[in-house]
Amino acid sequence: MGSAVITARAAATFEPVGRSVATARAFVRDTLQGWGYNDVVDDAVVLTSELVTNAVIHAGTAADVLCLRSAEGVRVEVADHYPEREVPLQSSGIDFGSPDRENGRGLLLCAALASRWGVEYSPTRKHVWFQLDLPDRPVGIRSAGPVLPTSLLPVTDQRVRVAVVQIDSTGAISAWNEDAAHVFGHTAEQVAGKQFTDFVAWPHTPGTSTGIADALQLSRWEGSYGIRGADGRTIPVYASHLRVRDNDGDPSTVCLLVRDDERAVLQSPVRAPVSDVSSDNRTADPFEVFIGSPAPDDLDGLLQRTVERARDMLDADAAFLLLATDDETELEVRATTGLPSARQRFARVPVEAGTGRYGSARMPAVHEDLTAVPGAVPLLTDTGMRSVVTVPLKVEGRLTGSLGVAAENAGRYSNEEALRLQFAADRIALAVESARLGELERLRRGSLSFLVEASDLLAGTLDRDQTLALMAQMTVPTLATWCAVYTIADQSSDPYLSYVLHEDEDLIDGLKALLSKISPPDPVPTPGARVWSAPAEAGHRAAVSTSTRALAADAPLSMSTATRTTLATAQAVGGETVVLPLVARNRVIGMLTLGKPSDDHFRQEILELAEDLSRRAALALDNARLYSERMAISQSLQRSLLPPGLPDVPNVEIEVIYRAAGEGNEVGGDFYDVFPISDGAYGFAIGDVCGTGPEAAAVTGLARHALRLLAREGFGGPAVLERLNAAILDEGARSRFLTLLYGELWPREDGSALLKVVCAGHPLPLRLRQDGSVVAAAEPQPLLGVIDDLELYAEEVVLDPGDVLLCVTDGITERREGSRMLGDDGLAEVLSTCTGLTAGAVAARILRAVERFAAEPASDDMAILAMRIPEPQQS
Repeated sequence: MGSAVITARAAATFEPVGRSVATARAFVRDTLQGWGYNDVVDDAVVLTSELVTNAVIHAGTAADVLCLRSAEGVRVEVADHYPEREVPLQSSGIDFGSPDRENGRGLLLCAALASRWGVEYSPTRKHVWFQLDLPDRPVGIRSAGPVLPTSLLPVTDQRVRVAVVQIDSTGAISAWNEDAAHVFGHTAEQVAGKQFTDFVAWPHTPGTSTGIADALQLSRWEGSYGIRGADGRTIPVYASHLRVRDNDGDPSTVCLLVRDDERAVLQSPVRAPVSDVSSDNRTADPFEVFIGSPAPDDLDGLLQRTVERARDMLDADAAFLLLATDDETELEVRATTGLPSARQRFARVPVEAGTGRYGSARMPAVHEDLTAVPGAVPLLTDTGMRSVVTVPLKVEGRLTGSLGVAAENAGRYSNEEALRLQFAADRIALAVESARLGELERLRRGSLSFLVEASDLLAGTLDRDQTLALMAQMTVPTLATWCAVYTIADQSSDPYLSYVLHEDEDLIDGLKALLSKISPPDPVPTPGARVWSAPAEAGHRAAVSTSTRALAADAPLSMSTATRTTLATAQAVGGETVVLPLVARNRVIGMLTLGKPSDDHFRQEILELAEDLSRRAALALDNARLYSERMAISQSLQRSLLPPGLPDVPNVEIEVIYRAAGEGNEVGGDFYDVFPISDGAYGFAIGDVCGTGPEAAAVTGLARHALRLLAREGFGGPAVLERLNAAILDEGARSRFLTLLYGELWPREDGSALLKVVCAGHPLPLRLRQDGSVVAAAEPQPLLGVIDDLELYAEEVVLDPGDVLLCVTDGITERREGSRMLGDDGLAEVLSTCTGLTAGAVAARILRAVERFAAEPASDDMAILAMRIPEPQQS
């Protein structure tokens, strides 16, 4: 760049792949826009694209791109690394090649577009550079408005404060100036490092507009939103965003913010409209004359531009635009200027004649003095506006909206102004309707996506509390600022406040306390949303009462945490609140309550979406209720089949581990029991019914209770099992065969224990001696529930001190990993390592070995019963 002083530089290297060309274009565009060189961005991007294409596609090497900034313009250098490049002779000149060749256009474009350019060669690289000078700009201002009388200048505070906030690449606040602290009440220390989105009240509708996170990623953005102040109020602001990066290449966004009514400080001047007559003497488009070119491509931008131009055209103090519902019975406020738009947005009023209605919506109307006709234009009530002119927006004879301008002075407008405004309204009506239909289509698509995702989430859980939480989290903040879910247990019960959520977590407790003090909404089954005014009224009363007490006590409101909480809660519930019934299986099971902050309203499309969501949520909530009730009944019945507890057997350690297969099952086909019989004798059993689940559990209940009853009647082991076999066979088609190990135990005074064991088709009990040897403690006999006449016999076993008797079900021995099975031998091997362990430690080691034997979860019930005779303690 010659002797020009380099004021900034940015460099990047792009790999030899096709997508690098697009990445290089984006790099140069972002860099130059960040430097404010919008005048040369397009040319620079075109040249960079051609030169990088030559490097990464045709030369097949990485491309180095360097951008240099100076006061005169910008220089971009592109270099490749072709290893076999021949250095041309100095006298040979440069051959541009044919313009029709794809790799021959880069230098031709440089010659055509660049102020200066050049090529430098070395044995290992080719270096092409071009410079684009900034166009000459006249000294002084680039745009200006007319000289205005002082009375017509915008009104501001004594001092205009411009909040400067910088947000880093993660969305966290890195800078917060004194004006920001003054306007919003948060100090720099309080907000540093916190997400900017935590403080932003961004108007969001599913499927439409740009979110705050998206806006922060744009190179430039300008518009309105809200900032939550330290007192809980939302402060409407007008913002100008600029995306920048530092010398290390780290991006951040600088935001300039002023109060919304001071937007003239930041708002960019509207591009001058095209002239009424073009160069070829054709009349310019009346729509572009009114709106300005280019017209905003989004509905909100178009409506806002419309009201601003209408206000300026008639030299008004305020302007507003309302859109009609599909049935033309209501008008919805969509854009205002000079009015508290944040409070009035989406408010709805009827079209037909009457107090508080837009009776003149279908015809142009002029009101010379609104004080003479109170309520003629409800939107202007208590705004100080005196005169107003309104005209309809119509498309093919159908009412699509209403446009109005107002002034603080009476008698300001006549029929002449109404005709001028109607002429403008006729020119924009079709464009507004087209943009509105486009927004509705995007909203429809966004709504369908929202409902599909909501249905998936609701169908993914049968837990009642989780369903309630999902209902609230799906509505806040997408559909509403806060949400409360009331549930009704049965037809005789009153609604119960089950869940409360607010987009600001600090307000949840205060909101819950407020709602708990007021009567819940009536459980009306009528579909659709109905307005519920109780929260706003209760919040207003609480705020007035708290403020009065604070003033009476001469305590500043800002010093009282309780007062701030009460005021913030009142602000939170001060807008529109609607209730939607949760109806499932022809019964009202609850209510979904959605709310907005002070004077805010719901869009009709949002209410329709909320109604659709409430139907899905109601069914999911009722399914969760039914599932919870049936699970409670099932678990209660299952617990009744388990033994109440293990008895204390003198000089015998007993440990049981039980695992039922299947989710939600506490009892399956395996069972165990240890119980006292009489005269110091104890019975023990471990069995396995064919199958798992509730059917098998029913037989386990029969077996366990029959064993206790027969044993206490004095029957020995073989007789007990023979009678149990007959009882199982009596069940007929419901009978299932059963393997059972039953024994009777008598502790002896010498420290040993006598056992009489019957093993009816069950895995054999294993005895572990003190020397580590493991032997079977019984012989196999026929299982139960198959044949009528059984001849069973008992076997005696004496356990000496230190001996262990291990009894398991086949879920232990048949544990598999592929073709391998643990088996009796594997179980005996594990047991042999348990010498000296307590009964509890033995059972735990066996279970751990079984679980580690295979990676997959167990598919069969498992039971382990370990009995150990403790060794006498040395004196």
